[in-house]
Amino acid sequence: MIEKLRQGPGTWSRPKLSRIENREQGVKRRELDQLLDVYGVGDPALANWLRQLAGDSRRRGWLADVRKHLPPEFHQFLDWETALVACRQFETLLVPGLLQTTEYARALITGLDPGLSADEVERRVMARMARQQILSQPIPPTLHVILGEGALERPVGGERVMRKQLRHLVEATENPNIAIQVLPKTVGASPALEGPFSILTLPDPIPDIGYAEGPGRPDYIESRDEVRAYTLRFGALTEQALTQDESVRRLADSVRELE
Repeated sequence: MIEKLRQGPGTWSRPKLSRIENREQGVKRRELDQLLDVYGVGDPALANWLRQLAGDSRRRGWLADVRKHLPPEFHQFLDWETALVACRQFETLLVPGLLQTTEYARALITGLDPGLSADEVERRVMARMARQQILSQPIPPTLHVILGEGALERPVGGERVMRKQLRHLVEATENPNIAIQVLPKTVGASPALEGPFSILTLPDPIPDIGYAEGPGRPDYIESRDEVRAYTLRFGALTEQALTQDESVRRLADSVRELE
């Protein structure tokens, strides 16, 4: 491969190619075109998407800062998240990171790992807030969240923090690209008992990807059959959850209960 690259413009070496492949070094447009040719990427849509990512990299300096404060096993998810077209997410016990307030995130991170230093907590909070920039892009991804009712009743950070967080969720539903449904505890036995998960939709022709957090590390699901099973689970939960209007009223009721 390196021999083929050296036949074109630019300076190529094995260490440079390794750094690019491991996302340790950026790539210029002409270098990317060479790589697409060598790797045999013939699909125009995929090639254009990769060129767009390369062109956006300089404008996304925040991504490098975020990556420094996240575990290495989470880096792949971060790469996908920045390119999202849509995300379907089911959570049972906590508010998803893309919808967390600063105070809620701080209380959650501290509670999950009490041994973290104050500086490390703040770095992780800042990284989480930076990730939320994808929701304010000119063309933001569609976010559909189904939230277990128990998450509304868990006072992360105390009543004041939780009240502000619930208000934030209500306000988030005013955005046309964000839908939040609450899954009542009265549903009983349902696909919810299998735990939280996400379905990530990336630009065509990339197929949907499933994501779940296993014990101690994330689990990326790319098998078509497994992703289809996740999609069916999400569809079932959508039917069992309150409608969005009912969910907004349930969230507003929770805010009032904390006043």
